[in-house]
Amino acid sequence: MMSRSYTNLLDLAAGNFAALGPSGGGRRRSGSFGIKRMPRVMTVPGTLSDLDDDDDEQAATSSVASDVPSSAVGERLIVVANQLPVVARRRADGRGWVFSWDDDSLLLRLRDGVPDEMEVFFVGSLRADVPPTEQEEVSQTLIDGFRCAPVFLSPELNERFYHHFCKRYLWPLFHYMLPFASPLSPTTEAAASGDGGRFDRSAWEAYVLANKHFYEKVVEVINPEDDYVWVHDYHLMALPTFLRRRFNRLRIGFFLHSPFPSSEIYRTLPVREEVLRTLLNCDLIGFHTFDYARHFLSCCSRMLGLEYQSKRGYIGLEYFGRTVGIKIMPMGIHMGQLQSVLRLPEKEQRVAELLQRFEGKTVLLGVDDTDIFKGINLKLLAFETMLRMHPKWQGRAVLVQIANPPRGKGKELEAIQAEIRGSCERINRDFGQTGYSPVVFIDRNVSSAERLAYYTIAECVVVTAVRDGMNLTPYEYIVCRHGIPGSESAPEVSGPKKSMLVVSEFIGCSPSLSGAIRVNPWNIETTAEALNEAISMSEQEKQLRHGKHYRYVSTHDVAYWSKSFIQDLERACKDHFRKPCWGIGLGFGFRVVALDPHFTKLNLDTIVMSYERAKSRVVLLDYDGTLVPQASINKEPSAEIVRIINTLCSDSNNIVFIVSGRSRDSLGKMFASCPKLGLAAEHGYFLRWTRDEEWQTSTHTSDFGWMQMAEPVMNLYTESTDGSYIENKETALVWHHQDADPGFGSSQAKEMLDHLESVLANEPVAVRSGQFIVEVKPQGVSKGLVAEKILILMKEKGQQADFVLCIGDDRSDEDMFENIADVMKRNIVAPKTPLFACTVGQKPSKARFYLDDTFDVVNMLSSLADASDLDPITELDDDLATSVSSIDISDEPPRLGNRRDEGS
Repeated sequence: MMSRSYTNLLDLAAGNFAALGPSGGGRRRSGSFGIKRMPRVMTVPGTLSDLDDDDDEQAATSSVASDVPSSAVGERLIVVANQLPVVARRRADGRGWVFSWDDDSLLLRLRDGVPDEMEVFFVGSLRADVPPTEQEEVSQTLIDGFRCAPVFLSPELNERFYHHFCKRYLWPLFHYMLPFASPLSPTTEAAASGDGGRFDRSAWEAYVLANKHFYEKVVEVINPEDDYVWVHDYHLMALPTFLRRRFNRLRIGFFLHSPFPSSEIYRTLPVREEVLRTLLNCDLIGFHTFDYARHFLSCCSRMLGLEYQSKRGYIGLEYFGRTVGIKIMPMGIHMGQLQSVLRLPEKEQRVAELLQRFEGKTVLLGVDDTDIFKGINLKLLAFETMLRMHPKWQGRAVLVQIANPPRGKGKELEAIQAEIRGSCERINRDFGQTGYSPVVFIDRNVSSAERLAYYTIAECVVVTAVRDGMNLTPYEYIVCRHGIPGSESAPEVSGPKKSMLVVSEFIGCSPSLSGAIRVNPWNIETTAEALNEAISMSEQEKQLRHGKHYRYVSTHDVAYWSKSFIQDLERACKDHFRKPCWGIGLGFGFRVVALDPHFTKLNLDTIVMSYERAKSRVVLLDYDGTLVPQASINKEPSAEIVRIINTLCSDSNNIVFIVSGRSRDSLGKMFASCPKLGLAAEHGYFLRWTRDEEWQTSTHTSDFGWMQMAEPVMNLYTESTDGSYIENKETALVWHHQDADPGFGSSQAKEMLDHLESVLANEPVAVRSGQFIVEVKPQGVSKGLVAEKILILMKEKGQQADFVLCIGDDRSDEDMFENIADVMKRNIVAPKTPLFACTVGQKPSKARFYLDDTFDVVNMLSSLADASDLDPITELDDDLATSVSSIDISDEPPRLGNRRDEGS
């Protein structure tokens, strides 16, 4: 029988989240998650209560108890990672546990960059199996003594979550290894070993369930209004959605310590959109290098249609009204911890032993974890090639390779280990001499003092990983070769400091080490020449390169990294408590929509009441995306829409217009059965008050010779951009690229925009880009201007509008919203006129109101039509429509500032 939590997991994976209301957190009580709580200390509300419309009992369900004692209420940083920076050991007598900080954990050292007034609290799992009977005692000990809250996963869940999905699927995929083998096929070696394998839905469900356990532990300790949450690495990519769904305003940061693959690799992940969307529930997402960030942004563009913007050095993604920051900052080392090990007598003793052992030899060093991506055998092959190509190094050069024991398992890893051992034996057999072994292979755990001793005596460190997120080995080596500033110890590094690095161009630290020799590790011959160049380089050149590297490494340490990330996280969250927000969506499609404080849903009763009181009404409607869905194949207006429009038009108190980017022929045919409907085609260039009137133009422009200049340019880009096409209008040319490759289409659109602006610099046209379009149209033409002209003409006839409704869905409609917001100040409409500027969909807009979709729009218009049928008609000037249609409207009114002439 499935457990309750596993059932919830299946609901989550299937997208069956409970409906969520306005900002205010979740709607379930904490106990519904089955969390075993420790004694309660304080209660802090999770979100601002003034945004909730619920009663007191419901509001109480969104408050959260912090079970962690604190000396003072203030900001905390909750660091959530797969493993705590704590070492757990059984007591010698088997009774109880002994805990200590893990000095090698950089997560522990990030505290150095945290402001003094901010407490750091850790949430994660222990690298020890704690029996269920001891878990409560262990939890309390770690909370009281270490400010750590442990997450306990069952061995079965941990196997499926960590060893199966994280290490055998996500980790290889993020390191550019596609899962060709099926885990269900016993005939494949990969399947038999458990390595890699295709996507396994049950393993994904285990991953989600494990993330849910981490979420439950965070809920136990969090104060949502005061705390920041910093989630680390690919093990916990589902966690932000759990947290955001419960606490809409929680300040969440995420840092990925592995590479992020290119879109061509990432798109093979069956849950690709779910992972992207859960990461976008963070406020700040961090990467080690620009390449990793660029790949993430490319995936967001190609799979979610999101484009990033760069402003004053900061990169941001607009996601449902929230700006998700992108942080690029390579992680550093902890100088103090390294220097403390350098001072140890054990290290000094080990250095003396190594200097004696390798006297007269040139030592090259490799320090790597044993896995399939570290390229250890490629390094051995390059060293072997160097000895063959440069015999002078035979008997003189030694490669010491430290291979940390593997953390994974499987036949593929066993094959790599066998290959490494075979290469070591062959090189030592072919080039070894009495008292000389070219390769020293160490495949055991090495203490920090011993590792740093090897760094100290090595002439060159070699890293040939074929893919690695960061790799701090070169940083540690540089510090060890420099020694402790001002110290008289370590005579081996006294005098001029020098070091050399040969690093793979596929590791995260490579861009930061401009003095290193970068290599493609797959090219054995080139790597061999790089090894020879590194150890043959002049002493002065080694010193210069070392100095450059040391200045960077010593100033960009782990404290600098964490301080920079926290500062950007604070900046990204500064508007959290200013904007109303609304949680929508199911499953991993859940997201928070952040809206302007004055942006509200259009209330049906309010607009009907205002409509009934008004005597001179103007209704301006966009068509595509407003009256009919954008995705609809049949773009013809339904019989219901035609009925509603005719009812509204038959009310003599109303002036109703369709204001669209469509051509006048298209609009004329679609609304041929609406005799009293006004039409504004091509964003208002053509205007017609009724079906029986002639089309008028809004400007005196009649010279369209610029089209002969613009069309060849557009044709040039159309021919070279597969999936693009040109739409020819009477007054405009539009280049569409929504069916082209997203990246290439966007790049071509930018090139075309610059090209057209150059070619048409002296022409009376506006060149604008929009969503998947580049448009060239006459200057002084926009939906905003035509809306303004309609209102001005009514005023000139003595019939000022006392009710204005304007509805649209895209960027071109924003002009209308912007213009009608200013008509009250200019006395174009009657005093105290209700202005209803309404966009379709919950998104950032200049409109004051929104409706969810086209169904809501039609429903609202139907209610207004019903009100027209019921109300007694108060006659307007019967000749209004005829009079305004006979006036020359080509005299353009004064233009408002900050107006855009773009549209779609």
